[in-house]
Amino acid sequence: MSKQINVALIGNPNTGKTSVFNALTGLNQKVGNYPGITVEKKEGICKLPRGVKAHIIDLPGTYSLNASSLDENVVIELLLNKNDKDFPDVAVVVSDVENLKRNLLLFTQIKDLEIPTLLVINMADRMSYKGISLDIDYLEKHLETKIALISTRKNEGIDNLKNLIANFKDLSITPCINASEIDQDYFDNLRKAFPNQLLYKLWLVITQDVNFGKTDRNKIDAVANFKTKSKGDLKRLQQKETIKRYQFINNVLKKGQTIDVTQAKDLRTKLDRILTHKVWGYVIFFVILLLIFQAIYDWSSVPMDFIDTVFASLSEWVKNMLPNGAFTNLLAEGIIPGLGGIVIFIPQIAFLFLFIAVLEESGYMSRVVFLMDRVMRRFGLSGKSVVPLISGTACAIPAIMATRNIENWKERLITILVTPFTTCSARLPVYLIIISLVIPEGHIFILSYQALTLMLLYLIGFISAVSSAYILNKILKIKSKTFFVIEMPNYKLPMFKNVALTVIEKTKSFVFGAGKIILAISIIIWVLGSIGINSNYNNAKVIVNQKINENGFNKIQSLSLQNKQERYKSSLIEDHDNITKNQISDSIIYKTPLFKKAVINDEIASLKLENSVLGYIGKAVEPAIKPLGYDWKIGIAIVSSFAAREVFISTLSTIYSVGSEIEDNDNKTIRAKMESERHQLTNKAVFTFASGISLLLFYAFAMQCMSTLAIVKKETNSWKWPVLQLVIMTTFAYIVALIAFQFLK
Repeated sequence: MSKQINVALIGNPNTGKTSVFNALTGLNQKVGNYPGITVEKKEGICKLPRGVKAHIIDLPGTYSLNASSLDENVVIELLLNKNDKDFPDVAVVVSDVENLKRNLLLFTQIKDLEIPTLLVINMADRMSYKGISLDIDYLEKHLETKIALISTRKNEGIDNLKNLIANFKDLSITPCINASEIDQDYFDNLRKAFPNQLLYKLWLVITQDVNFGKTDRNKIDAVANFKTKSKGDLKRLQQKETIKRYQFINNVLKKGQTIDVTQAKDLRTKLDRILTHKVWGYVIFFVILLLIFQAIYDWSSVPMDFIDTVFASLSEWVKNMLPNGAFTNLLAEGIIPGLGGIVIFIPQIAFLFLFIAVLEESGYMSRVVFLMDRVMRRFGLSGKSVVPLISGTACAIPAIMATRNIENWKERLITILVTPFTTCSARLPVYLIIISLVIPEGHIFILSYQALTLMLLYLIGFISAVSSAYILNKILKIKSKTFFVIEMPNYKLPMFKNVALTVIEKTKSFVFGAGKIILAISIIIWVLGSIGINSNYNNAKVIVNQKINENGFNKIQSLSLQNKQERYKSSLIEDHDNITKNQISDSIIYKTPLFKKAVINDEIASLKLENSVLGYIGKAVEPAIKPLGYDWKIGIAIVSSFAAREVFISTLSTIYSVGSEIEDNDNKTIRAKMESERHQLTNKAVFTFASGISLLLFYAFAMQCMSTLAIVKKETNSWKWPVLQLVIMTTFAYIVALIAFQFLK
């Protein structure tokens, strides 16, 4: 059995730490949360030389062990707690060759905890580009460690890094500076009070208010003859510590690093002047968004059509191959259409995450955050609110968790309350299918109307968020502001491996997370649609046949019959290339036994659905949503989508499958089913321009899902805020959707 060691991957933000993690672990990684908190925990397995396995933990990025957020606190508490199952046998500190001086501050702090510490200098391929040269032997000698000079972009130095990790026992644990030099008298008293403890660990306990073992700040303060210091004095001592560390780092780098600016070929400054310009910066960002939304439509159309056709054919195949019965109907009318309602959107979701990953990897996203900070301040938010609002385009839940980095409680609360307005990836399937139904396919130059509509919905979400923040800022009377510091990473070509892993991980999380909910709701919808609420359900066949005998076949819901007739004509034309629609008379259609049987079965299925538990619930909801242009089936989909927004499409797909037995329905795609749906009494299309725009606006403003409410409750520690959120957002969404439909109909 091979030995396993714990490896903590630590570093400043934007040093390429995640790239190193991906290079070491590949796909052997998992994502979770630290116990009791909402900070993401990434861990993976790496095979090292001599059969050694490494359990690698990618700790949150931190600039130092002077924690200012929950993420940074996680790093300190792990490094101080030897009883933690994840306590590292070796700490691997990842640095950036261009910011080595700043990165070494964290390295010296960790090494002073007497943990075997290995230094990784990443982005070595940029050394010649920046005119940088390093004396690795000199640095290793004076930092008393081993150094791995690597380039994750070119996959260079990774094998050497693995060897150094495997030989971690050879690393020195000698501290970089003597902790007592910070304040001789204070640390002498501390040593007398705790003779068997490491001084620097005690110092972190005192200054950071964290625990290690059974020791905490209160126990240190309670020790007799130990004179505590005020917070102001401790802050000054922390500053003194930082100065001493940089003195040590400067002395080491004076000979260990050479930077010849005359050899540098830096385009960064020139690019930043353009991309962060107070006018052109926003124009460029707007153009990039336009191109992204256009690409989402153009690139994904072929795979989407293929997936849609496959699921439609799969339903038909299941019905033909399996014996008739409840299980077959559940598969063909419930599960398959339900899952198809989410799988069809994998291409567009994947492309969205692809573009976001490319923008982040290239360094451009940090420039976007910088640009948005200028806007945010006018609406009462600091730049720290930008990150949650931008990350909300993927999912509101981790975005709301990200507000923990905002120290000011009122600013954090406002950010939590307005983040659900941003368009998350779960809304995207709803937008895409409705836009394709009600927005024409024309173009303005190279941009389609549909792509422009999608972008407009994203802008509406962002404008709603910042406008709401402005109102809340006035109501809550925020007086204090937080400072916003963001690091501008270097521009670089995105690494294919990192982008691919990000897209795979996030798409998988979206599909499997939504898939479980959709599977459950599809089964529930099918079951509710298969249980009768009165005698009409069980006697549907008798009622329909009696209506035919009394009024004739062509009187069966005569308006909707016309639509079924047109659909049947189209199916005949598809099967016979030499027949045109004009050659098929209505009388011939009416006399066709197959058509008569299909229409009768369709009427029976429709009557049964109306008199099922599902139909009863839908009819109860319908009066409230009818002014918005929706029927009871859309009402059911809206209610069920409170579990997850993407459920809307799968619910409609299941309902339309259960409520129709027309011959060509089994192999119809989701979009085709929605496009052919008609109001029973008027035979008008359910999804018109007016009802479609109304539906889009409703979803743009309504509260996202129950999971979002739950995380808001957890983060605010109160039900007051999520309940207010739900009531206000839903009411506003209803009013806007009502006005839109009544104006456009």
